[in-house]
Amino acid sequence: MAVRIVQLGSPRASNEGLRIGTVRRPPRGVPKSEYASRNYYDVWLPNLAPSEQLLKAGRSAKDETDWRSFVKRYRSEMSRAENRRVLDLLAALSHQANFSVGCYCNDEQHCIALCFVSSSLNEVLISPK
Repeated sequence: MAVRIVQLGSPRASNEGLRIGTVRRPPRGVPKSEYASRNYYDVWLPNLAPSEQLLKAGRSAKDETDWRSFVKRYRSEMSRAENRRVLDLLAALSHQANFSVGCYCNDEQHCIALCFVSSSLNEVLISPK
């Protein structure tokens, strides 16, 4: 089974499985009833998104040093007990079912969902965007 990294709102791949939105805010202007049908996400887990303050730091990263600082702080947030339990569940599910984890990022080099999966679920198989 695989965990796939996706950009929320992009077309779904075959066998993608459940799409999980790991973003702080839902998509603007999209009714809640249409999140799944418009390929945003089936389940929203905002607690796995960076905190608002950290998200701003990640978006304003000017170089690799800034990005590495963001990743380190994000890993720290994900190590909290309430987040670890959800991560443990996702890691276990990845051995039974396909699912995707997504964010709104356009830049794969500085993708928050990719950062999330690589730093938090690194024990599972990852399929690229």
